[in-house]
Amino acid sequence: MRRGKIQPGRRENAEGLDIRVVQTNRVSKTHKGGKSPSWSILVVAGDKEGKVGAAIGKARGIPDAIRKGEDSAKRQMKTFPRVGKTIPHRVIGREGSTRVLLQPASPGTGVVAGGAVRAILEAAGIQDVLAKTLGSRNAVNCAWATMNALSALMDPVARARERGLDIKDLAPWFAEAEPEEKEEKEEKEEKSAPAEQKDTENQEKKEEQVAQTEQARQEEPEKKKDQAAKQEPEVETAGGTG
Repeated sequence: MRRGKIQPGRRENAEGLDIRVVQTNRVSKTHKGGKSPSWSILVVAGDKEGKVGAAIGKARGIPDAIRKGEDSAKRQMKTFPRVGKTIPHRVIGREGSTRVLLQPASPGTGVVAGGAVRAILEAAGIQDVLAKTLGSRNAVNCAWATMNALSALMDPVARARERGLDIKDLAPWFAEAEPEEKEEKEEKEEKSAPAEQKDTENQEKKEEQVAQTEQARQEEPEKKKDQAAKQEPEVETAGGTG
């Protein structure tokens, strides 16, 4: 089996998901009549809103393998808790001899990771995080270990309810981050609201124009009748004077 290089390619499908091809492997199976080559491709799919999945697609051709991997990754997508643009707490994921450490970071830090770990975190919408890979650095093991770490994340609000504590006592930093998230949502809503208002105003103007044109068409015959009625007495008076 010959291992391929990690591919930097990414794209968005019709559903708006971020699709990333992380690694391509060219494999071959030996039969009685010879070898049959095929491809094994690691694909990551995420919506950048806390939902991500990873899977491997296998086929004789690269496009078919990518398509299979994309379909499987979309089926395996899971939602993970976030706090703003980072993760709620420190966590370690394991897969075989690979360990992936994820740690929250302050705003503006960015994604300090590489390879499959970076692809999964960015596809999940995590923008500030510190990551470290320990042990084997195989791309597939790193991907599964990262998914294992994300699945171990806990929601601070749900955890506080289970323990019967106030969120401010359990995670004071989370209580401080909530107003920032609300402000960001309000800003997005304010930006989207003017566009919606413009659309409604344009529709109303179009409807008014259509109504005005219909009224004008209906009034044209009446105006012609009025003009004809006004012209008839003028003709009679002119004949009487003569």
